[in-house]
Amino acid sequence: MIKKIATFSPKKLGMKNQYLFSLALILSFAVPASAQGNNPDFFHSIGKIYVVVAVIIAIFIGIILFMIYLERKVSKLENLSKHPDNE
Repeated sequence: MIKKIATFSPKKLGMKNQYLFSLALILSFAVPASAQGNNPDFFHSIGKIYVVVAVIIAIFIGIILFMIYLERKVSKLENLSKHPDNE
């Protein structure tokens, strides 16, 4: 008797769950980076903390916009495959 091995498939997760999973994955990498503790005031003392924050925010906004773009494109393709008569 052959047992089916459970595999992780993004299609099984809803889009909301995928976003939450992605966010949790990203944040799990951010925690160890902040725990290094060299000199927490180093970037603040040289005035570069705002540059670092701006770059991080820009990256996150870019990721979110890209995910929204992909979601719209995938849903358009799903609708096209379900209803091939409507072009």
